[in-house]
Amino acid sequence: MPTFGFDGKKSPEALTLPMMSLREVVMFPRSIVPLFVGREASIKAIETAVADYGKQIFLVTQKTPEKEHPEADDLYEVGTISKILQMLRLPDGTIKVLFEGVSRATWDPEASSLNYESEDGDEFPRAKATVIPETDEATAEAKALVRAVHEALDEFGKVNKKVAPEAILAMSTIKEPGQLADQVMPHLKIDFARKQDILEELDPSRRLERVYELLLGEIEIVSIEKRVKGRVKDQMEKNQREYYLNEQVKAINKEMGREDDPQAEARELEEQLDAKPMSDENRERVRKEIKKMRTMQPSSAEYTVVRNYIDWVLDLPWDNLKDDKDVDIIEARKILDEDHFGLEKPKERILEYLAVQTLVETMKGPILCFVGPPGVGKTSIARSIARSMDREFLRLSLGGVRDEAEIRGHRRTYVGAMPGKIIQSLKRVEFNNPVVCLDEVDKMSADFRGDPSAALLEVLDPEQNYAFNDHYLDLDYDLSKVFFITTANSLDGIPLPLQDRMEIIRLPGYLETEKVVIGRDFLLPKQIEQHGLKPENMKFSENAILDVVRYYTKEAGVRNLERELASICRKSAMKIVEEKDRDKVLHITKQSLEKLLGVTKFSYGEREEEAQVGVVNGLAWTQLGGEMLLVEVALMPGKGKVEITGKLGDVMQESARAAVSYIRSRSDLLGLKPDFYKMVDIHIHVPAGATPKDGPSAGITLTTALTSALLNIPVRHDIAMTGEITLRGRVLPIGGLREKLLAAHRGLIKTVLIPAENEKDLKEVPKDILKDLEVIPVKTMDQVIDRALEGGTETVWCKQHGEPPVANELLKEDQQKPARQ
Repeated sequence: MPTFGFDGKKSPEALTLPMMSLREVVMFPRSIVPLFVGREASIKAIETAVADYGKQIFLVTQKTPEKEHPEADDLYEVGTISKILQMLRLPDGTIKVLFEGVSRATWDPEASSLNYESEDGDEFPRAKATVIPETDEATAEAKALVRAVHEALDEFGKVNKKVAPEAILAMSTIKEPGQLADQVMPHLKIDFARKQDILEELDPSRRLERVYELLLGEIEIVSIEKRVKGRVKDQMEKNQREYYLNEQVKAINKEMGREDDPQAEARELEEQLDAKPMSDENRERVRKEIKKMRTMQPSSAEYTVVRNYIDWVLDLPWDNLKDDKDVDIIEARKILDEDHFGLEKPKERILEYLAVQTLVETMKGPILCFVGPPGVGKTSIARSIARSMDREFLRLSLGGVRDEAEIRGHRRTYVGAMPGKIIQSLKRVEFNNPVVCLDEVDKMSADFRGDPSAALLEVLDPEQNYAFNDHYLDLDYDLSKVFFITTANSLDGIPLPLQDRMEIIRLPGYLETEKVVIGRDFLLPKQIEQHGLKPENMKFSENAILDVVRYYTKEAGVRNLERELASICRKSAMKIVEEKDRDKVLHITKQSLEKLLGVTKFSYGEREEEAQVGVVNGLAWTQLGGEMLLVEVALMPGKGKVEITGKLGDVMQESARAAVSYIRSRSDLLGLKPDFYKMVDIHIHVPAGATPKDGPSAGITLTTALTSALLNIPVRHDIAMTGEITLRGRVLPIGGLREKLLAAHRGLIKTVLIPAENEKDLKEVPKDILKDLEVIPVKTMDQVIDRALEGGTETVWCKQHGEPPVANELLKEDQQKPARQ
């Protein structure tokens, strides 16, 4: 058996030894390393070395660790001749071997055998290795380098507790540079390729210098690693401490009957606050409230107050806006027309707003006020506006609100305090630019608790509502992007400062023709569907819905019309169910309405059959639409008393007195004696007596009736008139022309006299009304008399020069009576 001396002084000689390749491990001389061996060839090589080679084996590192059977090119040229100190077989078939490095050696691939399989069972490689002699020179530089490495080892031992102090002490006694370098290398955590470079370095001083560099680098890395581990450990200890304390708090809360952790709730509230799009000033104030809440006991009353306040703040949309720049104007118009017939002014105003909104970056929400009688669609068109703009809709009813706190909220010092209705409603929406309808704004009232209409001054002012301050929140909230729409039946109940802040759009009552279209195209299909009928079940004649409008409803809106149509649908449904014929067709005609709805409930004014003296057709406007009123004048012998009846208001009574004064001033032209009024009593009556009437528009009607009675000339029965009169006989403009002309058309009037200044208002009158009426603008009372009295001014002239007027006859009769004693 070949042997080899270990004193390193003999000349190099080639030895043939069993060879084992190492994966990612480099064996150094004079180092002891334990290895687990599992490859069959390696186990066979170890067993052969123990049995036949005096426990000597050649260990060389693989260049490619993943190869199971490496070839010559896969192995480094320099390895280590090692001695097997101990071998232990494990249950899984592997062995644990303790190796001791002896000497560097190179091997000759050509003279070596790398057979891993053979016929004789010799299945392990053999290498012809040549020992590389060690030459340590004791130079001054080498001694200094050794001393530096010793110092570095001391520091390395302090920072790296994994290296045994005995190993550090043993290495500190080594004086030879080469031996010291080989002893230090196994303790350094560097990759195997760099360790192989050190193994192949044959100059001891140079090898130790490179090891020194690696040692200093390892010391730095270990120091950094130690600091990192310290920080991680501290953090882990902190986390563990917090976790432990949190678990304790949870256990305490559970024992006290509180399921939730107050601190966790506070953290969750802070996260929600950070996610809210609100101003920094408001955010800091709310954060202070959360901080205050942390220090309170959840069982205290103040905790509940603060928590409710924070919940209110976090539930509001703040600056979260819905982008409506992509709203299609054509589609918006289509939606508005689908939901409502007519109402052109509010529709046009909304479309104008949408058009401007698409052109500008930011625009303050408009503030509109819809004023009109009940049932004309003020609230419903507000809802349609929200749908056309693709915004959320909120409705607040202000009818009967008396407390200013209903608008601005209560201060938090009060028990049960809450924000005002404005903030409460915004809590229900996701975005801060909804359409808000303030319904019945004219029906608020004031008392000792304040005036809610005064609180609305800030809400509905575009120059102020960007910083609306609710008493409960005590934070500035931006309402400038909210689209406010208010509704009212009359402007009388709205203070002037509040009116000044709103754009007022009047919604007049529907015309009779409009009601017919709405009933036919909107209400009837809706009621048919709601009553489980089919459109084929009911066939309305041409005038059936018109008769329902005229004789069974009397309103400005269409609510009663919808009720009457619903009544017809109910009776039709009952008839279909009784006859068990779902396909039955019911014909609703003018004659069948009385069976379905009963006797007619209302009537309308119609013209007289023939011309009469002292009777004139007047036109009046009401919230329910236009009405035709008869003005009657009767003359009696008397002492100049003027009697006015018919429940007339102050303005209408003044118009009657003005008419008398005008006729007295024109008595000579009319053929009347200057003192005719002294012996004649005049009675003016406007039926129906129980209906209040007022306004100046009956001035020319009263004057015409008086003139007709005094001159005994009939007034045309197919003519109606409206207009205010002055003492000089001028005709002044009036309002409600559209409704008045509709009443005249309904009453079969052919000619209507209107003030000349109202001629411009004819554009708003439907063409199908105007085509059946002769509308004559007049400027003076002379033109009215010429058109109204039968025969016109010629008849007046004849009366003036021929037949005496009735007033003169009465005066003559009175003068012939004997005086009373």
